Amino acid sequence: MAVQISYGAIAETIRIEGTRILATLIRTVGDVQLAEDAVQEATLAALGAWPVTGVPPEPRAWLTVTARRKAIDILRRERARGDKERAGAELLELTRPAGTWPPATQEDADPAASDDDLLRLIFTCCHPTLSPPTRVALALRTLCGLSPAAIAAVMLTTEAATAKRLTRARQKIAAAGIPYRVPPATELPDRLPAVCAVIHGLYTSGHAPAAGETAYDIDLCTEAIRLAELLHSLLPEQPMPTAVLALLLLTEARRPARLDAAGEVVTLDLQDRTLWDAAAISRGIALLNDSLERSARQADPYQLQAAIAAEHARASAYAITDWREIVRLYDLLLSVAPTPAAQLAHAVATAEADGPEAGLALLEHQEGSRTHAVRAELLARLQRYPEAIEELTRAEPATTAERRHQERRLEDFSRRSSFPGRC
Repeated sequence: MAVQISYGAIAETIRIEGTRILATLIRTVGDVQLAEDAVQEATLAALGAWPVTGVPPEPRAWLTVTARRKAIDILRRERARGDKERAGAELLELTRPAGTWPPATQEDADPAASDDDLLRLIFTCCHPTLSPPTRVALALRTLCGLSPAAIAAVMLTTEAATAKRLTRARQKIAAAGIPYRVPPATELPDRLPAVCAVIHGLYTSGHAPAAGETAYDIDLCTEAIRLAELLHSLLPEQPMPTAVLALLLLTEARRPARLDAAGEVVTLDLQDRTLWDAAAISRGIALLNDSLERSARQADPYQLQAAIAAEHARASAYAITDWREIVRLYDLLLSVAPTPAAQLAHAVATAEADGPEAGLALLEHQEGSRTHAVRAELLARLQRYPEAIEELTRAEPATTAERRHQERRLEDFSRRSSFPGRC
């Protein structure tokens, strides 16, 4: 009799474990493309077997061992003889009777070994011989599991160009013999910024998803924080990983208040701050201070973003937020990392410090969905509701939760526009 387990639950288990399994398999077979293909086939095998047998006690070990067998099958299908097949034969006992699975090794089930594999994968993706865009694309594919189409959307290029970039990256890793390891200390400066960018980007993908039902992806955020913890434990003396971890903890501390009980978006000014994680805030501020001390208080972009998050965290109420200090920190951030996101946040902080007109002036030449949404809110503060409605209509919410929030705001603006004296 079939076990009552949904495909959704199976898919969720695979999604959570997938990156670690891929990292382990890349170390085992030494080929990124082969490992990806084998993990995909192992996933299909799990979707066929687990609804009947149930999810095994060690799903990661089951999938890892199965993926190894699939890798051997792929090599055979491709008629890869000689050294490759002999190496593949060492992975598993090829004489095992059909229909049985080899037992998991201690290494397969060891979380520490899996963590080491994942760090190796991150550093491999961020090798300095790869161009910066290629590092990002490869990391998004291998660490985040994004499709070439999704990566193309993020990087503002075509799916075909992204696929070619990924293929060339894998070929270069193989041809150049780029080692699959955490590099020695002398090589870290060249790779550490890219590694930190990958981890921060992974968290951002979960904190502000490009699509989906909810306003955030808990699993992606949790995985990014886990990786940040891992990198910090590997390099505790380095200020940049410490700052990244501080930033992620300070941001994640506010997550419990971002949605209400019905799953609807709650903006920062209306959040119940008693729900914020005080322990995460305290540790985040301590890590930030430690990072600043180690860098002689010469702040990098992560330290500045963490300092901004710390200012929000210190305010027990929205009304007493030190917006002047936040504007100052954004001025510094824009001087070293003038990203569109930082420019938008700077305009929001300026509006709080100096009024909505000042914020609107900074947004005058900016475009983008989130910019339209912010401009709409600032126009509404000035009771320019028809303009606010026009701006908010131009915004394109990324998630279903954000779309519902937009609809509520449009209704509110329309009501205030129709009956200004009664609102």
